[in-house]
Amino acid sequence: MSTTIPAAATVANPRRSEADRAMRRLLFLPVDAPKASLLDGQGAFSTSIAISAARCLITYVLLPVLRPLVDLSGGVGPALGLVVGFVSMVAISYSMRRFFAADHKYRWYYAAIGGAIFALLVVQTVVDLRAALA
Repeated sequence: MSTTIPAAATVANPRRSEADRAMRRLLFLPVDAPKASLLDGQGAFSTSIAISAARCLITYVLLPVLRPLVDLSGGVGPALGLVVGFVSMVAISYSMRRFFAADHKYRWYYAAIGGAIFALLVVQTVVDLRAALA
């Protein structure tokens, strides 16, 4: 009985640029790990987009409509914004990890868009914290 693995079943570690390796370290991914499934990256992207869309709807549509109907004073609005923003940041981080784990061809485009949205969420977090503490 031979226990050798067929050549087709072995996966070589892909060569990555120094920028890819640095991003993988930043995202706490193994630097020289083989590619993950592309479907994981696309599924994480879809989830992240859905969460971001829900966050935008809550922040820019639902809260302004409900403000006159329900008293959202007393820190409820900023507290809700903090929770929804945190969930969005986690979803962006998760999907970015999946894109880089899969070495997806659009990983850097998503990193730019996701990074910009993440930065805006950090600014919104500061605004919400100041409103909640005021």
